[in-house]
Formats: sequence, C-alpha cells, structure tokens
Amino acid sequence: DIVLELLKEAMVSKLGDTKGFLINGYPQDLKEAEEFESKIGEPKLVFCLDCSAETMSSRLLLGNESSQHSDNTETIKERIESYYQAAKPVTAYYERKTQLCKV
Repeated sequence: DIVLELLKEAMVSKLGDTKGFLINGYPQDLKEAEEFESKIGEPKLVFCLDCSAETMSSRLLLGNESSQHSDNTETIKERIESYYQAAKPVTAYYERKTQLCKV
C-alpha cells in the first residue's frame, strides 16, 4: 500500500508535465496489478522483458562481480523460479486485457 501511494503521489505531481509514465518492476504480483488499476487506473501498455532463465542467471552472476552481492548459482536459480511464479499470473492478466507487449 505504501509503494502504491508513493507511486500515485509521484504520478499526480507530474501529470501536467508528461505524456505518460514508465514504471519499472511494478506490479510484481496480481494483487498489486489489481490495486494499481483500482486506485490509479488501467495502464495503456505493459512491457514484459521476456528472456530465458539462462540469460537471467548469467546476468545476475555478472552483476555479482560488480556488487557486494554474493548470490551463488543455487540462490539465483531460486530467485528466478520465484520470479516466474509471481510473474505468470501478472503476464496472463495483461495478456487477457491485450495490453501486454513482450520484448
């Protein structure tokens, strides 16, 4: 609720200055998608960056080299699986609404 309220405040404050908004990483689950639509409005377009688990894994491992995170291969595998479990219903939700653009 806090993230959604902060997001709404930021969007409302910029309404006159923009043609639209690009929100990265939100919603992360179906509940957030439904709450966004009920409290802010229905998005016109939703982008989904669609890549393989192998690509995500290699990028996360590469990111480990340049940060203080020390995720190992098993931890990364679990994170990716968790992401897929949360993303599937959100992706399906927006596919039904014909607002989803997979890239």
